[in-house]
Amino acid sequence: MNKYDYLLDIAERNGVMVCEKQFKSDAKGLCKGSKIGISKDLANAEKACVLAEELGHYFTTVGNILDQSIENNRKQEKVARVWGYNHLIRIDDLIQPILDGCSNIFEVAEFLEVTAECLLEIIGAFKEKYGAVYIAGEYKIIFNDYGYCVLN
Repeated sequence: MNKYDYLLDIAERNGVMVCEKQFKSDAKGLCKGSKIGISKDLANAEKACVLAEELGHYFTTVGNILDQSIENNRKQEKVARVWGYNHLIRIDDLIQPILDGCSNIFEVAEFLEVTAECLLEIIGAFKEKYGAVYIAGEYKIIFNDYGYCVLN
């Protein structure tokens, strides 16, 4: 099951209706109550990233948080994004793409079925949570300004 289908399954099991639609604005996704709209013009990897964040809003935020000049809204936005990150990629998932020969962030993102932009945001969240180095069994994941590397 690909990431997008996995997230659609989470939505369905929790009574959230997801509809792919054409937005009049440049929005990629929108959550209102138990309905989520996703731009139908996106590739599946981007749909997965957008749906993960919108589900994060469904499960974690309260009210309209569109005005990001308000500190509480920014905090809720971050919580929603982290929820999404945690449902897209686990930190240990960063190891296999490197072992399989992925050599740059774009190849890793494709392997993990997310966009490179989303992957870099997730890596930043991991670095913020775990620090510059994370030990995963016999592997060491080292986070840097350009992504990460894995050492054995």
